[in-house]
Formats: sequence, C-alpha cells, structure tokens
Amino acid sequence: MTQESHDVVKQLDALFERFNKCDEPGLVVAVAHRGEVLYRRGFGMASLEHGVANTPATRLRIGSTSKHFTCLAALLLAEDGKLDIDAGIRTYLPELPLLAGDPSLRQLMTHTGGYRCYLDLTLLAQGVATLPRGGALAAEVRQRDVNFPPGERMIYCNGGYHLLSLAIERVSGIPFETFLKERIFDVMGMVDTESVADDMRIRPRMATQHVPDGKGGFMRGLFPTWEVLGEGGIVSTVDDMLLWLAHLRGPKRVGSEASWRQMLTRPHYSSGAEGVYTLGLMRTPHRDVEVLHHAGGVFGGACQMLTVSEQALDVIILTNGAAANPVELATQVVDIVLGDDILGAKPAAPLQTAGHETLLGKYYSRVSGTYCVIGDHNGHVNAILHNAKQMPKPLIETEAGLRVDEGTGATLLIKPRASTAAARVTAIDLVDSGLAETLERLPDHAPPLSSASAGLTGTYHGHDAAARATIAVTNGELTMTMHGVAGSVGYRLEPVADDIFTFDPAGQLAVMYGVLTVERSGNEVTRVRIDTSRTRNLTFMRDRLDS
Repeated sequence: MTQESHDVVKQLDALFERFNKCDEPGLVVAVAHRGEVLYRRGFGMASLEHGVANTPATRLRIGSTSKHFTCLAALLLAEDGKLDIDAGIRTYLPELPLLAGDPSLRQLMTHTGGYRCYLDLTLLAQGVATLPRGGALAAEVRQRDVNFPPGERMIYCNGGYHLLSLAIERVSGIPFETFLKERIFDVMGMVDTESVADDMRIRPRMATQHVPDGKGGFMRGLFPTWEVLGEGGIVSTVDDMLLWLAHLRGPKRVGSEASWRQMLTRPHYSSGAEGVYTLGLMRTPHRDVEVLHHAGGVFGGACQMLTVSEQALDVIILTNGAAANPVELATQVVDIVLGDDILGAKPAAPLQTAGHETLLGKYYSRVSGTYCVIGDHNGHVNAILHNAKQMPKPLIETEAGLRVDEGTGATLLIKPRASTAAARVTAIDLVDSGLAETLERLPDHAPPLSSASAGLTGTYHGHDAAARATIAVTNGELTMTMHGVAGSVGYRLEPVADDIFTFDPAGQLAVMYGVLTVERSGNEVTRVRIDTSRTRNLTFMRDRLDS
C-alpha cells in the first residue's frame, strides 16, 4: 500500500469509527479504486440479539438499489425477443385498469408512469401491518385515478417496479427471483446475492434489520409485505456489489451494448425537460465528476451504491439500523479518495436563511393540493413538501431558481413569484419536471381547532385506499384513524388554514405524513382529499350516515 493509500484509509477509518459499537447495529463498507480494493470493513452489530458483529461477509438488504437489476432483467427478455419495454404494461398485465393512459414498461422504470404506489397506499391505510401475497397487484388494480398522465412528470413509485417484476415473471414463465439468479447473479458469480421476497425467511449470514423503539432499544425491521420483488428485494454483500460495480462501469458480461445504452439514457418529460433518473439508476454531477448511483431503504436498513466511472472509483455502503445516512457517507468517501485536485470546487452550499427571511412561510395550491413549507434549519433555508417533515430538503441557489435537493431523482425548482412592498414573498412557482404551478402563501396563523374541525368529524370511505377514515376530536386533539384491510393506524391532524390540515403519525405503527384538504358543498363536508409525497388526490367520501 502506498503512503497516499495509507493516508486515505486512515481518513476512512476516522469517518466510520463512530459506528464501531458493540451495543448498536452498524454498517458494512467497501471501496475499490482503479481495480484495487482500498477499504473493506464491517462496523457495529449484525445482530444485537445474538451478539454477532458485522463483517464484510455479512449479507444485508440493498433495498431500492435492486431497481436497476429489475430493469436489466426486462432488457434481457427484450434481447430474447419476448418483451417490449415500450409496450404498455397492460400488454402483460391486462387486468390493470385503463385510466389516464397505458404507461409503458420504460415509463415504469423511470417513475414516469403516473400510477399510484401500492406501498404508499398500504402504509397510509394500515401502517406497517403486513400485506399478503397478491396484495400489491390488487391495490394497483383497484385504482380509479392516477397521480398524473404517463410521461408528464416523475414521482418515485415502488408499485411500478412491482408490476414490472410481475411482467417479467409472466413472460419468462419462472419466478422473478429465479430469473435474477439464473440470468444475472449466477453469470456474474455473485454467490451471496439473491432476491428475498419477505423478511420472515431465515437466510444464512444475513444481518437483522433494527428499528429504534423510541425507548433506547430496538425492534426488528420487517418490510410490510410478503411479496417484495423488483422494487427492493435483493440481499447481497459488499464483495458481490463491488464485483457488480466493476461490471457496471466496465466490459459487460450481462446485457448487450444496446441494452446498457438504454440503461443509462436520461428520460425526457412531456415538458421537454430532461431528468436524471435513467433505468433504475441516477446520473448526477458531484463537483467536477459524474456519479452513477442508486440508494435503497428498508425498514431497519439502508444502502448507497455509486461509481465514478471516469476515476474507476466504486463505493458500496450497507446498513442494518445504524444512525447513519449512507448517501452522505458515500459522498464523503468520494471526497476523501479523489480529493480536491480531481474534484475541483466544493459544491454550492445550501441557501443561508439570513437575507432570505421574506421567503419563509407556508405555500399551497388549491388546484393540485401541493403544500410546501419553506423554513429555517440550522441557519439554512429548507423546503418540506407535502408535510414530509422527516425529509427536509436544502435549497441550492442556481441561475434557474432555487433547486430542491430532492434525492430520489426528481427535478424540482422553487421560484419566488411575487412580493409585497416590504419584499415579502406572497407566492412561489414550484417547477416539477419542467412543469410550473403557483403556490399561494397561507396565513401565518392557523385557525383555532374549534372552528377548523366544525362539521369535519365523522367517517369517510376511500375506495382506492381500501380503507375507512374516522376523524374525531380526542382529548382536545383532532385525530384521524385509518382502518385498512390488515390493520388500523392513527394520525394527528393540525389545521394550517381554512379546510387545510397536515397529518403526522401517532403511534409506532404509523409512518406516513401528508396533507388533508376538506371539500364542501355549501357548508357541508362531502369528502376529503389526501396528498403525500408519492400519492396525489386520494379521495375519501363522507359516509351518508354522517351527512
């Protein structure tokens, strides 16, 4: 090892040392540079229950990093002449409803199909209760509306990848997991990699996924379905993923040159704007280099996989419940290994709050239900969209506007649109996938609960969510209880303006945040509409007995 490599390893040790604990879950990391494994270590515990430490041989879920394997599987079938990724999904799954159009398999791959996501709907309606086999497809078939017409914009959608997996099964005639094994993993020699459909199965050398219990301990992290497929089902090791990353940027053993050109081609939305999310991968700049990457998240674990092809730098980080952000850590690894001489200038810092106080506030569109809070976070301006408080997004100043550092491949800009004589912003344009909509500033002070809840309490039925919602005043709080197919889950409602409420999780089973808009006929509430980061215009009709 050269002195330079030794210095890099010392810096990487310093970066990850805080995760090397015997009483907390941890992570496994591997870094390869120019064909040599530079770093390969485990930190923290694979199983707190059994006192087993993480090692480079530990197997962990990679979550949504699975998605590009799913796209490649479809392209392999296209090479076989058995499947057309530009055909509508109903060609292969004809039971799906024809709504705003028949999204193509390619559009499902780029999250531009417009379908709602079964996972988002399930988590909203029943929390982390487990969805049975066939439940994901049933949820997609049940829909009477979509998030948007195919190709219009991008909203990250696990459900689209589930449908893509089912199409692969039907066309190939074998289980999705078997197809991945035979056509990709076995060919690559990825002996520790497989697709595992649920978290109930015991798999050799697999780390336990840990979720904080709020009391200083941990619970098991279980994906809330018996059938997670191409949306996030793969289990792997850092060694197998390094093998795959070298293949990703080098000569191909799986997939033709034409298939890989498609894998890496950026999409265009109906507005003409170009996206960064290709077929299960993202191509984004970091300083002066391009990074090819995809992250993943499961209940009790997370992942980041990236390669800087021009520098032959590969990074894989897998966690099983460590209090860590693998995306941020992987970016820090890139900075350490490549250094300023190669990377150039530091990335632009988030917009400082000082001097931009007039932008802070709450904004809303009564047409689309889009809700945005622009606030201060540690001296910098952040945006929270659709009340997703767990995911504040830094704003980066650019010539085109304030870029929302979104993270899942969506392209969002905020443009202050109007201001008062005192320079207070009264409206913003939110530009999503090249399409702009105007959000008006809401009043600074919310209406009192007594007036906000007038006529709202009662029971509502949501066909597309397959759930009932009961809104009530409980111990001085406005609450909403969802009763789904497999369980119930509670939320706290907070008024932000007349007939506009945010909702937050109440209890460990709930994980969803969102916005509820009340619709009236005269003074009578007729229905409510729910919008979340991945679901739009989900309607619940008021039960007649409550009218």
